[in-house]
Amino acid sequence: MTPTTDWDAVLRTEFDKPYWTELWEFVEAERSAHEVYPPHDEVFAAMHLTPYAEVKVLILGQDPYHGPGQAHGLCFSVCAGVRVPPSLANIYKEMETDLGVSIPLSGNLEHWARQGVLLLNTSLTVRSGEAASHQGRGWEVFTDEVIRAVSRKSDRVVFVLWGSSARKKTFLIDQSRHVVIESPHPSPLSAYRGFFGSRPFSRANAALVEAGREPVDWRLEPPQGNQ
Repeated sequence: MTPTTDWDAVLRTEFDKPYWTELWEFVEAERSAHEVYPPHDEVFAAMHLTPYAEVKVLILGQDPYHGPGQAHGLCFSVCAGVRVPPSLANIYKEMETDLGVSIPLSGNLEHWARQGVLLLNTSLTVRSGEAASHQGRGWEVFTDEVIRAVSRKSDRVVFVLWGSSARKKTFLIDQSRHVVIESPHPSPLSAYRGFFGSRPFSRANAALVEAGREPVDWRLEPPQGNQ
């Protein structure tokens, strides 16, 4: 399976490279022997929801969530009805402080994705219950090329890099055109080391407005009946 939006033309050469075939053989073998997340038809959800032409913010995660029913192809996001994970809870706390908006009840971030926020993990699949189990198998080669492709866009894009793993990707980004917002990871282990107070949401919007681009409406409305 490959992306079927305008990303296909952008990344077409990747699909002909040997690593791509080896990667998919590995993923299919994993699915035949183990539970793998996210489901097959949601691996490229970030690209399906956020076409290349519309990307204005890129938030970079690491692994999909490896618990049942959590991952659905968007970094830090979980399916509706699933308990909000700790890192996302901290993201919501910072959003509340930064923007003065209410903390959402749902962990589903599709509203961001549909506004041009590419919610990209560096690895797009994972074995159930085993974090980092699909790292080093080829996903990073592919997602590095995704980052390079976004960096080639002429319109300003804001790259949001949380944590040391994400921050290592700055070399892929043309910072003469684009804006990079870095901080420690929102994980409970590191959020108090500089993620809290980093104001990434207002800073991202300021950078977009400065470049004449529409800001992101970061508010995530609570489910009906919880107004």
